[in-house]
Amino acid sequence: MQPTLLTLLDPAMARGYYASSQWREETMYSLAAAHAAARPDAFALRDSRVRLTWSQLVRWGDAVAADLLAAGLHSGDRVGVWLPNRVEATVVFLACSRAGFVCTPSLHLNHTVGEIVTLMERCGAAALVAQPGYGADADRHDVFAAALALPAMRRLYAVGAAPIHSGRIAPLPPADGPEPRTPPVANPDKVTYLAFTSGTTGLPKGVMHSDNTLLANGRAMVQDWKVGTDTVIYSLSPLSHHIATVALEQMLAAGAELVVNDLPKGASPLDRIIETGATYVMGVPTHAIDILAEVERRGLQGLGAVKTFYMAGAAIPMEVARRFLAYGVTPQNIYGMTENGSHQYTLPDDDKETMACTCGKACAAYEVKIFRADNRDLEAAPGEMGEIGGRGACLMLGYFGNQTASEQSFNSQGWFMSGDLGRLDAEGNLEILGRSKDLIIRGGHNIYPSQIEDLAIRHPAALKVAAFPVRDDRLGEKVCLAVIAKGGMHIEAEEMLAHLFEAGLSKYDMPEFYLELEAFPLTASGKVLKRELVEQVRSGVLLPQPVRFQARVDATPLMKGA
Repeated sequence: MQPTLLTLLDPAMARGYYASSQWREETMYSLAAAHAAARPDAFALRDSRVRLTWSQLVRWGDAVAADLLAAGLHSGDRVGVWLPNRVEATVVFLACSRAGFVCTPSLHLNHTVGEIVTLMERCGAAALVAQPGYGADADRHDVFAAALALPAMRRLYAVGAAPIHSGRIAPLPPADGPEPRTPPVANPDKVTYLAFTSGTTGLPKGVMHSDNTLLANGRAMVQDWKVGTDTVIYSLSPLSHHIATVALEQMLAAGAELVVNDLPKGASPLDRIIETGATYVMGVPTHAIDILAEVERRGLQGLGAVKTFYMAGAAIPMEVARRFLAYGVTPQNIYGMTENGSHQYTLPDDDKETMACTCGKACAAYEVKIFRADNRDLEAAPGEMGEIGGRGACLMLGYFGNQTASEQSFNSQGWFMSGDLGRLDAEGNLEILGRSKDLIIRGGHNIYPSQIEDLAIRHPAALKVAAFPVRDDRLGEKVCLAVIAKGGMHIEAEEMLAHLFEAGLSKYDMPEFYLELEAFPLTASGKVLKRELVEQVRSGVLLPQPVRFQARVDATPLMKGA
């Protein structure tokens, strides 16, 4: 197969990754097929409607691949997936890996039809799998009618609704449909995955991954955390988010079962986690906070069979990690991004402080260095804060159709620069200090929101917290702390400021504005949309309370991290 997408793939680099076994002659599809051959009746994938064995999953992927090929798609063509959490999304992913197509699953519930069509046009999608009625404005706009007008579009599938038969719109092929006439594409270095970033800091970029760059991460995690055929992985994150892709990588690398979180709005994922016998739950800190709150509210002794709770996508409050440990659940403190996967994480035998306060060390498929915040070409001194740079076998193959963004993402030595701030402790564990763009600069003084949030969440009545900047004409920026209190509780601003001081926050980093809210604006993956909070304050939708910390004469702050 002749690759048609321009990528950063370098032959010398590839030889090194193959020599170290970080890359192998395996694709996402070939791993699924191997499990189907070895354990055809073992369970592989389930949602609330269906539970598929490995043989059923592979057979269904074959049928979808055959139909796409019959529709005239060629290797390298892009296939969009705009679906809620359901097994069909994973079936399409495997079909793409089998036939050499590029799966584009990062189309979220909160997208509008117009946004989906724009993304599909940007990547030149040749097919789209969607569910009628799904999306932010599906009650007013029809994605199928809009997508039919795209010049490259050759096939549309309607899932989860009455069959639509109108030329290029059809139901997704059933598992017993015709099989492909051609053998599976065996090239593991082809681009198989194109994910658009969340766009919280600008126009979404299309991140390209091969089977190998994805599986290098999954294999490392499976080895380090002993994920096996008896593991039941439950992804709280939507299948449109990269965390769910990391779940899929591990499912395929280990032969584990993956449970899709497709509960109706308002239903409790905790009950589903317990019901499915999940042993390994994956999500973001918001998910963890909500589940811990429910466990405590219901007076439960634990989380069923759960042994490990993966948390990524945002800074993890130390208190959350400690609460999991109290329930006998090992927190997997993760750092990464769509571009490089879940490359940094704590290990099962790490001590409690390492698990709670750091993201551990880089996996075998990646290496990390800290570069100076004021010069990304110079390495920071040991223990110094700086921008996190990395390179390795799980790094993306570049941004689709965006040479400028690809070039600007690397320093002069070829390290991918994350835009995140961190430092390495004496043992080489990574401590995340926040996004460089999240840094609040008050009159020239740097304030790190993650440090404030780590201390604020320890308040016994705090459920969720978010620190963000408020514009100030004289000082540039000041800190606003937004808090969601636990049910039926209330936290006065002065009470919170006193708590922060007693927990060890410097008086120079104290919030100067305070909000108590009922909910935060969130991305589709559950991250707090701080830019939306900033905009709501700027526009007057939110009116934070001005506050000023005044220490009591007899007050003595605790050391940070105490």
